[in-house]
Amino acid sequence: MNPLYETMPVSVFERMSLAAVKHGAVNLGQGFPDFGWPDEILQAAARAVTEGSNQYAPSRGLPQLREAIAAHYGRHFAQQLSADHVCVTSGATEALGAMIFATVQPGDEVIIFTPAYDSYAPTIRRAGGVPVEVALDPPEWRVDADKLASAITERTRAIVFNNPHNPTGRLYGRDELQIIADAAFENDLTVIADEVWEHILLTEQSFTPMASLPGMAERTLKAGSAGKIFSLTGWKVGWIVAPPEKASVIAKAHQFLTFATAPNLQAAVAFGLDEGDEWLVPMRQRFARALGKMKSGLADAGFSLIDPASTYFMCVDLRASGVEVDDETFAKRAVEQAGVAVVPISAFAEQNPARHLVRLCFAKRDETIDAGVAAMARARGLFA
Repeated sequence: MNPLYETMPVSVFERMSLAAVKHGAVNLGQGFPDFGWPDEILQAAARAVTEGSNQYAPSRGLPQLREAIAAHYGRHFAQQLSADHVCVTSGATEALGAMIFATVQPGDEVIIFTPAYDSYAPTIRRAGGVPVEVALDPPEWRVDADKLASAITERTRAIVFNNPHNPTGRLYGRDELQIIADAAFENDLTVIADEVWEHILLTEQSFTPMASLPGMAERTLKAGSAGKIFSLTGWKVGWIVAPPEKASVIAKAHQFLTFATAPNLQAAVAFGLDEGDEWLVPMRQRFARALGKMKSGLADAGFSLIDPASTYFMCVDLRASGVEVDDETFAKRAVEQAGVAVVPISAFAEQNPARHLVRLCFAKRDETIDAGVAAMARARGLFA
């Protein structure tokens, strides 16, 4: 078998979710909400099953969804897009794969900022490329221009940049985006912008698309996600936004990954994007409330936290909380002995990862948060 996969461990999300099931633990590891989706979009999907087509959709996506995506970004971020900029994919991870396969050639180096979503490095390797890590340091997780410059060589082809950032919850503003843009201009690089969390904002900060910076629309390939926008992660409806000539090349990679995505779900997402702008603020308020509840409970239990500005996730600093074990040890004993699954941050980097942080998903109902906080308090007691 291909040694890339034969030697690859099971993803940390799968590992911790399986452990949660095995031990009957509260699952605060894998990043899915258990509330927040609008009933209207579910009803639209159900109607599309019984009244619409159930055969192959066009590979690049239903025309109405591609148009709805372009219009959505026009309304929210004043981007001038058309359906020709868009290719619909079966989730944003597939979008990332198609963009990487269409961009990276054997021997190319690709910059990733760690801790990083765990699909980046193996997908780059599968394309024949070499992932090059640039570390983001807690608790600020700032982009350092000197670190980035020192990582770029004559073989560098692209930068993968995730904003808002998973697993840290960091929302990057225009100043740090400009660092990425400057490096791209100076070295003629493509930026693969993973922007799936663009609408999950927990503070008064606003999101800035990478492609909206001067000159960056021509060299940015974007991944977006309906699953994140509408809290429907199981639908696996994502998309690519890119200059039309590049979108056409990426679509050729996409057609041999999944070819097409379920047409009823595409139709429902088109409905949601066209009609659901008013859903966004209440959604953010619900997630912000859940975050506040979990923060309060964990603080009362003696944990030190790193505040997120976006995503479903928050980081707990074990060292600052007086827990003198590494993240893997804490995660293993927490799920087995205290009844809560969390994700060790060291799983998101291969070189010199931080080993004193764990990630928790706060996008949960009150009863789940209460049970999770109580279990985290028990877990802390294991190391007292």
